[in-house]
Amino acid sequence: MPQRTVRFRIRQDGLVEETVEGVSGQACHQLTKHLEDALGVVEHVEPTAEAYLSPQEQPLSNHAEIT
Repeated sequence: MPQRTVRFRIRQDGLVEETVEGVSGQACHQLTKHLEDALGVVEHVEPTAEAYLSPQEQPLSNHAEIT
């Protein structure tokens, strides 16, 4: 099983940027839903090309901004 990584960057303006690596397709949303719900409102989601691949093809890198 590939390594799954969730990275958070807290900006000076208080926004939290979340990046997910090693997860394909819609599994990214399932993995991060509880964290995002606990942190606040998701303002923006920016899926990469890997988000549209099936789980067998490539890992997902996804970026969300949370306030």
